[in-house]
Amino acid sequence: MKIILLEPIGISNPEIDQLKTKFTSLGHSFINYTTKPKNNAEIIERVASADILILSNINISEDVINSCENLKMISVAFTGVDHLPMDLCNKKNILVSNAAGYSNHAVAELTIGSIINLLRRIVWGDNQTRKGLSREGFFGSELHGKTLGIIGLGEIGQQVAKLANVFGCKVIAYNRSQKNIKDVEEVNLETLLKSSDIVSLHVPLTKETKNFIGKEELDLMKSDSIIINTARALVVDNLALKTALKEGLIAGAAIDIYEKEPPLEKNYILFDAPNTLLLPHIGYATKEAIQLRSKIVIDNITKWLNGTPQNIMS
Repeated sequence: MKIILLEPIGISNPEIDQLKTKFTSLGHSFINYTTKPKNNAEIIERVASADILILSNINISEDVINSCENLKMISVAFTGVDHLPMDLCNKKNILVSNAAGYSNHAVAELTIGSIINLLRRIVWGDNQTRKGLSREGFFGSELHGKTLGIIGLGEIGQQVAKLANVFGCKVIAYNRSQKNIKDVEEVNLETLLKSSDIVSLHVPLTKETKNFIGKEELDLMKSDSIIINTARALVVDNLALKTALKEGLIAGAAIDIYEKEPPLEKNYILFDAPNTLLLPHIGYATKEAIQLRSKIVIDNITKWLNGTPQNIMS
């Protein structure tokens, strides 16, 4: 089998050498690229001969999949797989495994950090201080005692709930199916949006969740509430979000996920929205998460080769 690592995913050079030795001893070859491909043509050039492909969140077109005559398995160093043509992969019997769970703690912690930043305006305070200014009468809000509404009670949503409970929040949640999580009250979506001081999104991007939060949903939220999106960009209608922020229908937003990877264009739609924290997709980017991700990605391949595949996506 020819195993091709399309792009760097945080595996160190010594670890790469160990992988090459490991897979060579098993009769396979391991080829790694140390730069991101510049375009679709370069992706095809790199991966056309692959039996097994490793990648992160680069968009993979149907042309790429069709160019890979021998491709049998893709190990994705990411949780979501909406950047892959999954229908075509399924049609061609290409197994896709993701790196489930690698960034649960990292994303949950960033979610809480983003909430505190908005409530206490930490970045604003740093800028004020560096300019030689005071707080100018500013008073923040405490996380303690707030109602935190979580949309999506997967592993990350559950981890956010645990952290929020430690901070003394009332945690409510909306999920497609009943989860019965300790110290989490499950409610319908309308109740969550009307009741929450903070709304945090933790759902995958599907046909059902695209623009899941739009004008109607934002209109239900309290004027002093904030929204956090560390899930997928298209889960939120950002034009409606910008309008809600500018008109004071909600008090703030924190975003760590976009339609494309940063850097963003200079006129990005949310750049002039008030009280908005925009981060360059760092939710998963901790040393601990990347180390765990690399292990899961390689374990996916090893288990598939042994006939016991894991983390299968469809």
